[in-house]
Amino acid sequence: MNLLGKALKYLYSHCWQPAVFGDSDSLGPHGVSAATVGVSALAQDLLSFDITSKVPEGLSNHVVSSRKAQASWYRKLSVAWRESNPPPKTPEEASRLVVQTLKKHHKADVEGLLAFYGLPLAPTLVETTAEVPAALPQGVKFEFRTIPVDARCVTDGDGITVYVSTSDPRESCLVPQEVQIAVVERSEARAQRDFTRADALHESIIEAGYRVINVQNEEVLARKYRIRLRGIDAPEGEMPYGKEAKDELAKIVEGKCLRVLVYEEDRYGRSVGDIYCNGNFVQELMLKKGMAWHYTAYDKRAELAKWEKNARARRVGLWASPNPEEPWEWRKNKREGR
Repeated sequence: MNLLGKALKYLYSHCWQPAVFGDSDSLGPHGVSAATVGVSALAQDLLSFDITSKVPEGLSNHVVSSRKAQASWYRKLSVAWRESNPPPKTPEEASRLVVQTLKKHHKADVEGLLAFYGLPLAPTLVETTAEVPAALPQGVKFEFRTIPVDARCVTDGDGITVYVSTSDPRESCLVPQEVQIAVVERSEARAQRDFTRADALHESIIEAGYRVINVQNEEVLARKYRIRLRGIDAPEGEMPYGKEAKDELAKIVEGKCLRVLVYEEDRYGRSVGDIYCNGNFVQELMLKKGMAWHYTAYDKRAELAKWEKNARARRVGLWASPNPEEPWEWRKNKREGR
């Protein structure tokens, strides 16, 4: 495949949709709105930059830095876009990628670039500062990367069920023999169109803590992990902001492949860990959005305390209430029948 063919394949696989012009609600010079194809316009320009090394005409009318500096932005954004898994599909996701990638550049330039594509500006975005660890931090027992997350697997604002492919080197040697046999027999039953037996075999696989999941039209045997986000405590479902916290976590992780650093297992059999999503520290996002408390009884990290304090000061999320009840106190009162 020649360079142009590869470029077109890249574009169409990274959110390109036909542009819609003449929209009375268009926000940027591309004639797109934040609700339609602003993401695709950015994807198109990143592709064009990869081929021509030229930034879009008219961008200089929205930013203050030179075209040489603009080219530097597009190089960084192109790399970040390609490395994101999956790439941004919504205006908020695209805005977050831009803000995170260009966080050391002038605020006026970042906001001008977002406006150029009709993408949402702050304060709808949360800028993250935590770096993805290059080496495993002290105390980590193991790490894994998940297959894309189903939003229905988010249990609340600090809990999520994920699946890890058994093709992962660590997982491949841990699959019980009875599960391996059941997978083979299920495949044979499906080939013979004996779907009743195939379903029964899949149930036995699920009971063993595994599941056969379709990922990009390919069946993958994956192991189930229940994750408790380390260091934060979100409102319970019946509490004020319980639903909002769950929905926010689902919005962050839906369809994403997560990196999970596991520190321990709690008394409920959940893996307690730090979660990274597209280069963002998920606990940081939840704290900065005012969707959780820093769980100081089990975590003493100063940065988590700072993120909660800042959210309190800005009165975002649950901190809009003058004195929200802590979830650990709510659980205690419920246990004691108060």
